[in-house]
Order: sequence, then C-alpha cells, then structure tokens
Amino acid sequence: MKTAKHEEMRKEYKREDLGKGIRGKYFEEYKKGTNLVLLSPDVAKAFPDDDSVNEALRSLMKIARKTAGLTKASRGPRG
Repeated sequence: MKTAKHEEMRKEYKREDLGKGIRGKYFEEYKKGTNLVLLSPDVAKAFPDDDSVNEALRSLMKIARKTAGLTKASRGPRG
C-alpha cells in the first residue's frame, strides 16, 4: 500500500491507492468464532483485560437465567 507523504486525510481516495485486496484474508479467524467488540472508554476502564469482561458477562448471564426462571414461576397458573 502506498503511503501518503503527509499525515492529513485526503478528501477522496482512489481504489488503486489502497492496493490489492486479498479475498478470504480473515476467513480462518472468522471460522474460529473470533468476536471483537469495541468498548466505550468508561466501560474499558472498569475491565483491565478480556478475562474480567468474560467473568462479568458470565455472572450477568447467570443472574439473567435465575431472574427469568423466577419471572415465569411468579406468573402463576393461567385460568
């Protein structure tokens, strides 16, 4: 890929300036189920690494499952 001589963004880019694309470049990663998520800065400060994010989400899933079960039972029989 050609690099610009200055660091400003151009108003317009031509396809040929971007270089040749590679079909399927990320296909193997996609098949592995890699899922990247962009966190807002305030959320990212609360979670120093991916393990802490996963732990928090698993806890939330566990709470949601318990809550959903209670909600169904609290409705009582229909009739």
